[in-house]
Amino acid sequence: MSDTVLQVNNLEVQFQPDGRLIKAVDGISFEVKRGQTLGIVGESGSGKSVTSLAVMGLVPSPGKVTKGEILFWGAERGAQAIDLTKIPSRQLEDYRGGEISMIFQEPMSSLNPVYTIGFQLVEAIRLHKRVTQKEAEREAIARLQEVRLLPDDGVMKQRYLEDLQRNSPAVPLPPASEVEQQVFRQKTAFLNRYPHELSGGQMQRVMIAMAIACDPALLIADEPTTALDVTVQATILDLLRDLRDRRGMSMMFITHDLGLIAEIADDVAVMYQGKIVEAGPVLQIYSNPQHPYTKG
Repeated sequence: MSDTVLQVNNLEVQFQPDGRLIKAVDGISFEVKRGQTLGIVGESGSGKSVTSLAVMGLVPSPGKVTKGEILFWGAERGAQAIDLTKIPSRQLEDYRGGEISMIFQEPMSSLNPVYTIGFQLVEAIRLHKRVTQKEAEREAIARLQEVRLLPDDGVMKQRYLEDLQRNSPAVPLPPASEVEQQVFRQKTAFLNRYPHELSGGQMQRVMIAMAIACDPALLIADEPTTALDVTVQATILDLLRDLRDRRGMSMMFITHDLGLIAEIADDVAVMYQGKIVEAGPVLQIYSNPQHPYTKG
């Protein structure tokens, strides 16, 4: 099992509103391989998002996991699997946002509008890492640079010096220490921005930065591009691919769009009415679909 980071066996999630029994997820099984992406695709109501919430231990009441296993191996090869359905909620919180992170489809509703993005990033980092406030702020800046919201320090210094030369060509260039201070102010100013000051694509990048801040072994992306326009969608997909490849992390990519699955996933599971009706390598499913729902 060293090549598997997550294995779901016979998972069942039920809701019972007003005494009616609804099986949102009905006996599904799948695995996510280490360093690869599993795409889960299906229409609204197919159970794909409930599946991701079950893995995170976030199924909303009155829903609950009634059957099955969610086995997680974590970042270390050879580690013993843990059944996430059987551990105490306090222990599950240590995994959630740490070794398993999630990006939601609505960044505007996921970020708190009354706190700066820096505050929210630092809070997420310090929740799972034993670091000081200053160390967490440096980590937050590094993650914003990793998701391409901030240029790296070398680029920022170069731009600052070019602006000085363009606006004040007769003034001597400042010493390196002053340039570094100015770059630090620019980075801090970005941390002090509020969500409403950012575009939808920028907010989603903040959410991705928050999700990778604690170096997860598994990243769950639940329709991360749905609320974005087409050009921004492409840049977010490119970013997620790059992060997966550089970090060697695994990913579950949830979507209703088969086209997106073709661009990012290695394997795909097609869900319909709470069941996985077809699964396999992306190329195989696309070139030779077997189930009528997949063909449609």
